Amino acid sequence: MGKIMDELSIKRVLKRMAHEIVEKNSGIDNLILVGIQRRGDILAGRIAGLLKEIEGKEVTTGKLDITLYRDDLSSIANQPIIHKTDIPVNIDDKTIILVDDVLFTGRTIRAALDELIDFGRPKRIQVAVLVDRGHRELPIRADYVGKNIPTAKDELVDVHVKELDGGDEVIVEKRVK
Repeated sequence: MGKIMDELSIKRVLKRMAHEIVEKNSGIDNLILVGIQRRGDILAGRIAGLLKEIEGKEVTTGKLDITLYRDDLSSIANQPIIHKTDIPVNIDDKTIILVDDVLFTGRTIRAALDELIDFGRPKRIQVAVLVDRGHRELPIRADYVGKNIPTAKDELVDVHVKELDGGDEVIVEKRVK
């Protein structure tokens, strides 16, 4: 399939998603964006910047490392790399928007929900993803989707962000076996 999104199209969809967040939540009061590491937290920061442009106020952001909450931890690595989880405020009675790069089986979001609940009791949790590729294994859906990209199960969806990868793009390619 190749490149599905470039830097400009990513900027456009993030801006649209920010407007949808404001509309659905009647503003940004009591809103916290929590990105799932490693690319979701970067996207959460970008969305927070766009929300500030739209509403004129800062939105609190945090980041989750769901590694220890994964249901496939033993199959991904003998020595998984753990990053820091950082949610700088109390989440009780807040609206949390979990941000991730790709929604696939739903298992990453499930792990994030489990970890998030360990931090408190939010009023509401919503999900924002840059790409929804389908193939759900759990009853999880995104409230905000940048782009729906139908894929085959043997394809990979790679999201590149300039902060980690040197450029912004979304690529779909066949999985190498």
